[in-house]
Amino acid sequence: MNGPTGLLERAEQARLAGDYRDGCALARQAAELAAATGDDASQARALRSQATQLLRLGGQEESVTACRDAVALLETLGDDAAICDVLTVEAMALNELGLHEEALAALTRGRDIAHRLGDQDLLYWVHNRTGVVHSSMGDYALSTTYLLNALRMVAGMDAEAQFCVLNNLADNAVHQVARQRAAGDPAGAEDTLRAALGHVGEALELARTAGNPFRVAISLDNFGMLRALDGDFPAATRMIAEARRIAVAHGYDSIELGTLQHAARVQLLRGAGPEAIDLFQQSLAQAVATGETPMAMIIHQDLSETYESIGEYAAALKHYRLFHDLERTAHSDAAAVRARMAVHQFELDNARLEAELARIRSAELELATLSWQRQAGEDVLTGLPNRRHAEQRLPEMAAAGPLWLAFADIDHFKTVNDRYGHHSGDAVLSRIAGELLAGAQDTDLVARMGGEEFLIALPSAHAADAEARCEMLRTRIAALTWPDLDPALTITLSIGLAEVAPTGDLTEANLRADRNLYRAKRAGRNRVAS
Repeated sequence: MNGPTGLLERAEQARLAGDYRDGCALARQAAELAAATGDDASQARALRSQATQLLRLGGQEESVTACRDAVALLETLGDDAAICDVLTVEAMALNELGLHEEALAALTRGRDIAHRLGDQDLLYWVHNRTGVVHSSMGDYALSTTYLLNALRMVAGMDAEAQFCVLNNLADNAVHQVARQRAAGDPAGAEDTLRAALGHVGEALELARTAGNPFRVAISLDNFGMLRALDGDFPAATRMIAEARRIAVAHGYDSIELGTLQHAARVQLLRGAGPEAIDLFQQSLAQAVATGETPMAMIIHQDLSETYESIGEYAAALKHYRLFHDLERTAHSDAAAVRARMAVHQFELDNARLEAELARIRSAELELATLSWQRQAGEDVLTGLPNRRHAEQRLPEMAAAGPLWLAFADIDHFKTVNDRYGHHSGDAVLSRIAGELLAGAQDTDLVARMGGEEFLIALPSAHAADAEARCEMLRTRIAALTWPDLDPALTITLSIGLAEVAPTGDLTEANLRADRNLYRAKRAGRNRVAS
């Protein structure tokens, strides 16, 4: 149970039980172990689990990063259904960061995938999450449209999916009922309220049946607000207090803060302005202490409106100004988050592009030289054995005993060619080839496979020995200086290493070594991955 699959199963069990801290830690371990073993599919699943649980712990930005890392892995695997699933999680994290446009863009991509696959379950989650984003943007009518579409799709899905849409409908109705009443539509407000009370009752029952305290707390909190809108203030107070007790017991800080704010709104609805102000002040102090800027902004707005309603205009103006100060801060914070995420996305895109360019350049070079390579076993530029020679030698080496294959690729070689010219790039290739050959043992095979990629075949019975020899070659190249080219230049190698199975399956070993090479690239380059 300590491999990636076992750790991920335990992480999901913790998540379903509402134990998000332990679940997140287990998912993180699973992702790290899967990355170390080159299991991209398991790593993507673990990152998705980690992202979901980070949302419950207030780690929205880290959740987005985990989602984007997962999508990058899934794109290489061609798993569109899993990509769509992760995008719905990413959208929730973006939404909570206030990046609503980015959230809707992620959901639009997810919707296109779901439609193309004809997958109703995926489409359900897209509609559900889209409804949540529109609710956060204040468009409660459009949110209801999306959520009701999701409700029509949820039949036959699991209890978690059913709970999610029912609770979201209830949460949206808390805002929509107030809007409808203010707009002079009491009949519409009453219809919305009755439907929402039914939805939240079902959601609470599902949450209790699942034994998930997080779901119980959020559905009780919504139920309490709806009861308050229905005029049943004692029941509303009890429900919100119970939600807060659960949140405190389990460390659900965001829910605890929300229940304190809602308790104040209940007092406001029943006409108890001073009591409401006291609770709003308590919730504001907690929001400031925990760095919950968006919630603090909302509470300042609540306080401004409450003070105005009781004729204390100076206090109302003070909180109105503080609300706008925090609104500007929130915009700046969102811009900073957007910039950090753009850097992360650029790094992911650049790694993918570099890998693709390396493959294209290698393929083009191989095609251009295929006619003479078929006639000769030597690479003309470097003097090393070429791919054809290596392919002839490797079966003999594998049959002779334990063998490891290492693919070494020069990092950022395109930059060398672009900056100093292809003639200098050829000189770099020749020198590195000579250094690899000088650092290898007599029994090793060093060959140029094409472009800036080299093969080192290492007869060895032990993984530690093969890894140490690759590490020695890597450091040898990194230590080279290039005074004739650029005294400040440093050139490094990324190396992917894999053992040839006792059956001598070279194709499978090649694939693993190649995958490990790109793991080394994604991990930052200038390293050995095995």
